[in-house]
Amino acid sequence: MPPIQFVVDRRDAGQTLAAVLKSRFGLSWAQAKRLVEKRHVKVSGQVETDVARRLKLGKRVELAAGTVEIKHAVPPKKAGGTKAAEPAKSAPERPQPPKARPKPASELGLAPDAIVYVDDAVVVVNKPAGLTTMRHKEEAEEFGAHGQRFLTKTLAGLLPTLLGTPDRAVTAVHRLDRDTSGLVVFARTRAAGESLTAQFRKHSTERRYLALTRGVPKPGRVASVFVSDRGDGRRGSTTDLAEDGKRAVTHVEVLEPLGPFALVECRLETGRTHQVRIHLGEAGAPLCGEEVYDRPIDGKPLPDGSGAKRPMLHAARLGFTHPDTGAAVSWEVEPPEDFRRLLVKLRAANESGT
Repeated sequence: MPPIQFVVDRRDAGQTLAAVLKSRFGLSWAQAKRLVEKRHVKVSGQVETDVARRLKLGKRVELAAGTVEIKHAVPPKKAGGTKAAEPAKSAPERPQPPKARPKPASELGLAPDAIVYVDDAVVVVNKPAGLTTMRHKEEAEEFGAHGQRFLTKTLAGLLPTLLGTPDRAVTAVHRLDRDTSGLVVFARTRAAGESLTAQFRKHSTERRYLALTRGVPKPGRVASVFVSDRGDGRRGSTTDLAEDGKRAVTHVEVLEPLGPFALVECRLETGRTHQVRIHLGEAGAPLCGEEVYDRPIDGKPLPDGSGAKRPMLHAARLGFTHPDTGAAVSWEVEPPEDFRRLLVKLRAANESGT
């Protein structure tokens, strides 16, 4: 049996390798993933082991012989040229509705490589800045399923269409701020959601952020108790015992001092709302572009000469125990273009002394 080959057409272009195999051959996500990981798939003549690789128009995909069964409908002929007996006619099959195809990320306002990893249990996404992770529970209840169609899109709402499973919702077990970019994981099954939620509550996940700060924070472990109102309507730390207080711990490392600015890595030991933004702001080194946690209580905002258009925070690394396999998994993604562009600008200004 020869290998199976096909050329990526316009329907497949921009989709992940796993998604294309799944839709073309009726495979499950696990089966498509297994084919790729066992080195049975080639793209343009080279073995491809990345299930999340986005396929380009015109690329040739080859599956090793015997890995996928293709059934032929033409009956064989008997020797001597005699026609084979015709098979008994059966009742015509009822036409099935067409399966939904994954929608290109570009049509949903996402980068082609937004899906970092996907399988039957989880999907890991590189969220762009400016997109809300998920709908708040109160907002969803207020507007209902019909009314939500007219609200601003969320990443959780876009993902089912992007994955080609519009009737299969995903569950966000943690969230990133609207203006924060980077890695976020969604559960695709109830069991996966329960497992991931438990891991985030136990603070056993790995979460590392990159930040551009105005001011250079002191490196080390920062621990405080967060309250919803520190005294001026903003979240923040308190020195008093508070019934609603929550322990927050961040490990700060200065990767690169840049004169009055710095490139900083923050590792979360806990995962409180706005944790990195608050701890850096209270340390006197708020994020470039920060407009909330950039001042002392009842004080004026600290000056910001960076020119940043948003708080410069990026969730660069995410790791957890896979809900199905029990294996330790992790991913790392580069900051988006506006972050990298500002970093180059700050480096140049520091080197020139301006």
